[in-house]
Amino acid sequence: MIVVGAGPTGLACAIELQEAALRVKTVEKGCVVNSLYRYPTNLTFFTTPELLEIGGIPMTAVREKPTRGEALKYYRRVANHYRLDIHQYERVNAISGSDGSFDVLTTNRIGRNRSYRCRKVVLATGFYDIPVRMGIAGEDLPNVFHYYREPHPFYDCDVAVIGGKNSAAICALECYRAGARVTLIHREDELSSKIKYWILPDITNRIKAGEIRAFSGTRVTRIELDSIHLHTPDGPASIKTDFVLAMTGYQPDTEFLRRLGIMLDPETRKPRTDPTTLESDRSGVYLAGVIVAGMHTNEIFIENGRFHGGQIAEDIREKLAPSAAPA
Repeated sequence: MIVVGAGPTGLACAIELQEAALRVKTVEKGCVVNSLYRYPTNLTFFTTPELLEIGGIPMTAVREKPTRGEALKYYRRVANHYRLDIHQYERVNAISGSDGSFDVLTTNRIGRNRSYRCRKVVLATGFYDIPVRMGIAGEDLPNVFHYYREPHPFYDCDVAVIGGKNSAAICALECYRAGARVTLIHREDELSSKIKYWILPDITNRIKAGEIRAFSGTRVTRIELDSIHLHTPDGPASIKTDFVLAMTGYQPDTEFLRRLGIMLDPETRKPRTDPTTLESDRSGVYLAGVIVAGMHTNEIFIENGRFHGGQIAEDIREKLAPSAAPA
């Protein structure tokens, strides 16, 4: 078996398949739990440790909710405990063949091409690697970041934060408290009601006090190295910026799924899968984790995606079991 993706769901799938006495290789284009690694350095999960557990290995945390660092340490420990065969920094380019005889074609970090023969494939590629683009000039300039790690580099700088949801609010608050001059820009008339309950009043009060400047109902039209241009309810505006933090969200690599012959719903971009087995309409290729939800990325998290491995392993075990001899 080949599992594509070594996030928490991919690791859970590899464990379940391995426990079903199947040989498993996991291929990951980044590091183990690469998406978690790219989370903000000081992130604390909203959930409790037991809801992040996989493979029956308990997760411990100093406080009620685990931090990013504690999660990274936990998933490394799980991978070591099960001696998972993980190929890090290796990108899957194509999957040829058919059910029972697939060839998974990859390229590793030094440019060497490889091919793995397997009977089944599980795709657990997540959604955090492709930022939602704004489609504007200047979006790829070196002062524009689609991922936020920590506020220190933005001390004493003019920073524009684009977005009105939880990530943008946290980013704006941390940068403000690290000494940045922050402007928050979002398209809606109000900040999202889904911002965590202890963060929403904080960002709202900072805006009311004038400590964080805010443009609501506003669209970014162009970014330059020293400024950002806006279309506001009062007309065009331009503000000075040193850095732009575009917290516009992320999306799954649906083009990769299409290339593999997996059909997607035209509106939701949800791939067609059997709800019980999670097998796609390309026989022998299974989907796990958030990619099952298409663009509805708020439907599946680590907390529920971690169980997909059990569903998949059960179906594969039944299909590969020898037929029972007649009585």
